[in-house]
Amino acid sequence: MFYQQAPQQGGFVNRFFRFLFANDSLSRLILINAVFLLLVGINDLYVFLYQLADVWPGGLPAIVYFSALPANFEQLAARPWTPITSMFVHQGFFHFFFNMLMLYFSGLIFKSLLRDRNLWITYIAGGLAGALFFVAAYNIFPVFAPVLPISFAIGASAAVMAVLFASVAYAPDYSIRLFLFGSIQLKFLALAFVLIDLLSISTQNPGGHIAHLGGALFGLTYGFLLRRKFRFKLNPMRVRKRKPTMKTKPNAGFKPETDDEYRLRRANEQKSIDFILDKISKGGYDSLTKDEKEFLFKHGK
Repeated sequence: MFYQQAPQQGGFVNRFFRFLFANDSLSRLILINAVFLLLVGINDLYVFLYQLADVWPGGLPAIVYFSALPANFEQLAARPWTPITSMFVHQGFFHFFFNMLMLYFSGLIFKSLLRDRNLWITYIAGGLAGALFFVAAYNIFPVFAPVLPISFAIGASAAVMAVLFASVAYAPDYSIRLFLFGSIQLKFLALAFVLIDLLSISTQNPGGHIAHLGGALFGLTYGFLLRRKFRFKLNPMRVRKRKPTMKTKPNAGFKPETDDEYRLRRANEQKSIDFILDKISKGGYDSLTKDEKEFLFKHGK
């Protein structure tokens, strides 16, 4: 849908389980969401078989109720873990499936641009930002006052939006190919998502759309900061001096650079870096040659 991977050996089921249990952030995040879905399913089966009454405020089953993020401050104080658990729990398979589908493709784009460990930060912090927007909106705007005690947020969508929008901020011209739409730049797809959420707040699921905007805002901010930090490291204002670990004899043939030579060298390096970053934004990290990858690794330290 968003991203095209190289073909892998083995059947679909084998590839699926290899991915699900792989040692990387994207696989782990999807696996955690799947475990929560399994627990909800087991709870529903148990309630059905024993004909138990398992309806809590908001019409939620017990396991979802105690994992969902309440909009009410008193309920939130009684269940302070819910800002975390709510971003992993879903009610219903299709709610889970579409969020994980979006996380999968957004995560692949994210990992082609940024480090694997940044995905955890983006997902968790983006989910928390969505939770903050949700709770704040329901306690600030009078329209939500009648339903405040029975309003809850669940699902990974705010965290997924953060992953997508961090990629947008880092590489806005990154192109993806969509079925029936062809090639489209990531920034235009993100803009469409924002407009849909803004226009949908007054129609249905306002809390979910508000949380989406919170996740998107965090993703944009974090992606922009990552981009600036990356460039700052590539363009230091001063050269750090390292203390030698052993005594060395001065090189009689060494000639220090003049200021003009240094500025010329840095300008040429920056042109190469800008070219590589532009190439990544258009075709992903895998589009780089071996020499370009080595150059980026060397100058990105």
